[in-house]
Amino acid sequence: MPLDPTPVPDELRGLRIALLVSGGIAAYKVVDLASALTQAGCDVRVAMTPSAMRFVGPPSFQGVTGNPVLTGMWSATGSPEPHVFLGDWAQLILVAPATANVMGRIASGRSDDVVTATLLAARCPVVIAPAMNDAMWAKPAVQENVATLRHRQFTVVEPETGHLASGHMGAGRLATSSTILNAMVHAIRSRYDFSGRKVVVTAGGTREPIDPVRFISNYSSGKMGFALAAAAADRGASVILITAANHPEHHGIEVQRVDTSSELLAEMRSQLPGADLLLMAAAVGDFRPAKTAARKIRREETPSLTLDLEPIPDLIASLAADESIARVFRIAFAAEDSDLDTKGMEKMNRKGVQAIVANDISRRDIGFGSDYNAGVLLFADGSRHDLEKATKREMSDRILDLVLPRLKKR
Repeated sequence: MPLDPTPVPDELRGLRIALLVSGGIAAYKVVDLASALTQAGCDVRVAMTPSAMRFVGPPSFQGVTGNPVLTGMWSATGSPEPHVFLGDWAQLILVAPATANVMGRIASGRSDDVVTATLLAARCPVVIAPAMNDAMWAKPAVQENVATLRHRQFTVVEPETGHLASGHMGAGRLATSSTILNAMVHAIRSRYDFSGRKVVVTAGGTREPIDPVRFISNYSSGKMGFALAAAAADRGASVILITAANHPEHHGIEVQRVDTSSELLAEMRSQLPGADLLLMAAAVGDFRPAKTAARKIRREETPSLTLDLEPIPDLIASLAADESIARVFRIAFAAEDSDLDTKGMEKMNRKGVQAIVANDISRRDIGFGSDYNAGVLLFADGSRHDLEKATKREMSDRILDLVLPRLKKR
């Protein structure tokens, strides 16, 4: 009997969902669930254990999702590590049906097939829907594994009581679609607390051209900005990253490439209307050449070179007067070498922003080019929060935690 035709909740629509199928008789029911999620606008990608393929063929899942099915660690997907790709890609993972065997392997941290390896590589919430014989479900070893999975923050959907494939009556039937879908919604609500929000992030050091081949820039790697963008995207936000640096790919980030401060300002003006949050982590230059040479300046033709520099206008301050982005909560970043609080407050007031992150660039273990950062987050209302040394990604989540309660409700 197929899963009941329950509508897919709005919270799940549009998500990237990895469906991991293990070898139980209930595997055929999950085809209908994959179809329903796909029809609701979800991008569903399926991975199967070898045992699962004895119950349902991969073409069934490929037919309803429109995506190739991962059937092994060496599947031809275009990725050298398909399990890592799927774990990175997914915003939510559902394991259904989850057999006693696969739950035991998950609980023990094994990665001996594409399903368990994907779970170890996952960075998103995981929902597990068990299905098995009632005697198997009741065994202490199975219940201990379930308790372990719950302790590790997996959401386990209790199987239902009813007639089982074995002919017995008892607990072990795969939960109904409504129960599974509701568990999926519950799993994402706390994780995707920025869902429905538009976040604009700037990153990297701007480049001001001297001639067609040379420019003035700074040491900013763009790592902090990318970490902020990735953290917001992983929490459900629609993220625009305006950057002058190169970054790894991230499925949830739309990248707008710029070079100069003028291009950065123009792109911000284009992207900020309708946004909830601006995280201005770009290291915008203070000066630029007053004139740019149209042709390459050649050393043999120019014995000496003097550059005439002009100041670059404060980009964030210029945005403060724009009524179309007045509702956007704006956080600036300030790289300082001393007295973070005083200099941070002064910059925050001058730039007309609601908050500022000041970090100490005099420390060699944090800042430019490092994977770590530390500093202080100051709000215009006078509140202050220390940002202890952490990875830039950990610091990004800390900043988002502190700013979320201050965003206007939609």
